[in-house]
Amino acid sequence: MCIIDTIFCVLRTIESFYWGYAGFTIVTAVGLYFSIRSGFYQLSVLAHPVRTIRAVQRSSEGGDGINPFRVYFASVGGMVGLGNIVAVVTAIKLGGPGALFWLWIAAFSGTLIKYAEIYLGMKFRVDDGRQGHHGGPMIYLQKAFRTRFFSKVVPIVYCAFLAIYGVEILQFVTVTNALTAVAPSYYPLILIGVLTLTLYGGFGGIRRLANISTALMPPFIIVYIGLCLYIILLHIPELPHIFKDVFVSAFTGHAAVGGFAGSSMIAALQWGTARAVYSGDLGVGYDSIIQSESKARDPGTQACLSIFGVATDALICTLSVLVVLLTGYWKTDIHESQAVSSAFSHYFPYSDVFMAILIFIAGYTTIIAYLAVGEKAAQWLFPRGGRIGYFIFAASAFTGFSFLDSGHAGTIMGLSGGLLVLTNLLGIWKLRHEVEFKKELVGR
Repeated sequence: MCIIDTIFCVLRTIESFYWGYAGFTIVTAVGLYFSIRSGFYQLSVLAHPVRTIRAVQRSSEGGDGINPFRVYFASVGGMVGLGNIVAVVTAIKLGGPGALFWLWIAAFSGTLIKYAEIYLGMKFRVDDGRQGHHGGPMIYLQKAFRTRFFSKVVPIVYCAFLAIYGVEILQFVTVTNALTAVAPSYYPLILIGVLTLTLYGGFGGIRRLANISTALMPPFIIVYIGLCLYIILLHIPELPHIFKDVFVSAFTGHAAVGGFAGSSMIAALQWGTARAVYSGDLGVGYDSIIQSESKARDPGTQACLSIFGVATDALICTLSVLVVLLTGYWKTDIHESQAVSSAFSHYFPYSDVFMAILIFIAGYTTIIAYLAVGEKAAQWLFPRGGRIGYFIFAASAFTGFSFLDSGHAGTIMGLSGGLLVLTNLLGIWKLRHEVEFKKELVGR
């Protein structure tokens, strides 16, 4: 075993321990606190989507910034991606069907974590001098800590981790591999092409990200949901058994079957929570940075939109998992990145090309979304040379990890994401009394 493999073996052990114990406890505890305190506000918001949309429209009249719905799709572009198609399948192949249950728990708790971080980002945002705004954890973390030392150090630590996390190497590698599978002889050209498009979209600011995501995300979501529902409807008689398996194995683990090696309750909990946080960006703070640029003047209205974003993300994760569970691909030796596409191949023609396109769209919007917020973090750390330095760092990381084991990329993302969650949720907890829940928005 070479030194690199040894290092990543240690890092993977740390990641596993964190998400199996600390990560789940932190996300669930903070999410449940806000849920109980607000009277499960997320349920009321989800029950009144029209009122939320109207409230956002009223709040954005006369405001400066980006249209709140374009910002919302920029946010969704970062959430809905390969985490919903590939990473969530990893949770099932390693944690068993029960991982889906813990994904639901983490997502339900995470809706109000997302609400809180966007609310705080909007509340404490500052003008950027160009009829826009700067907001997010790097600003409200300064408010969370009263001592001069921590009010400076914690935001710096957060931005450093976000700059690393912003270079979405795992999804970049997955996208290039998916396109290469269709045209194996053109890997260098595919790598250069994807890298060029990534740098163009990611370094164009939140406004360019919003425009790209608004154009790509609605058709992607509609088409993907439609394809999954078609397969699920063909297997309706098997659904009761599948759901029983999900609930039972969430607490008992699952025995080995086929190519599935078996799992414990802890494994299901660990992988379900980790993938919910990764896919929905729960507690990471990325969403707060993007949505703070909204024209909406009321923090609560923009924050309410994020609840629908998490719900959409969880729905797509659930559909992907149901497809691989119903078709049996979760217990085969096939790689998780090919599980959904293999299932689709039995029902749709030209599925290899079609899935490559879907994976590109899903991955591309997420990659450029994170690159955009990573750039803002780098500029916050280094106002003068941060943009150029981050451009070089991103281009080098994307290219370098394209030639390494994709598992290494996943470990880096899992660890940096865990540290971001820990730092951000500490600040949110200290500012928890600053978060308000607009009861009148949902007619209560």
